[in-house]
Amino acid sequence: MHVSEEKAREALSIFRERGGLLRTSEARELGIHPRVVYHLRDTGQLETLSRGLYRVASLPPLSHPDLVVVAARSDAVRICLISALDFHDLTTEIPHAVDIALPRNRRPPALDHPPIRVFRMSGEALTEGVEHHQLGGADVKIFGPAKTVADCFKFRNRAGLDTALEGLRACLEKGVGRTEDLMHYARICRVESVLRPYVEALSAQ
Repeated sequence: MHVSEEKAREALSIFRERGGLLRTSEARELGIHPRVVYHLRDTGQLETLSRGLYRVASLPPLSHPDLVVVAARSDAVRICLISALDFHDLTTEIPHAVDIALPRNRRPPALDHPPIRVFRMSGEALTEGVEHHQLGGADVKIFGPAKTVADCFKFRNRAGLDTALEGLRACLEKGVGRTEDLMHYARICRVESVLRPYVEALSAQ
């Protein structure tokens, strides 16, 4: 199938209108034939972020490509724990995988890259404290600083207590999480008795 320049221009225009980022299935729903997507990819006008996920190549580089790739593959994903600490600049730890929160009944997105770590949450633990960040054309749901710290204490056996404490200290020092917010999310995550002594000790310094 030959792809005309007009079809290619129309497809690129639709990509740009949608923030420059589309899955193959989304492109098809918007009237872009997969052959046109592959033509744009093969001619260097689209870049492949992940299998079935394409972005306009002339756009500025992504600041958080791994988060964008994971979020674009599933609307249910919330970025959490160490990945969220890193996004909010609350840790010196470099994430080796993207930490995501998912409802118990949702399957993780199938990805070749990046690696992911899944944390199962439900109720308010999943819905409260979610921030929406527009990154490279994708709506990336990321837990805010105070909720992230509470999560790190809840999952401290996997995240590491040192990492949780570093996040708490940075959260308080930078003023991005008030004590009342931290304790609010600690109650939701059922770690109020664990978190309170550390909050009180650090707040008193």
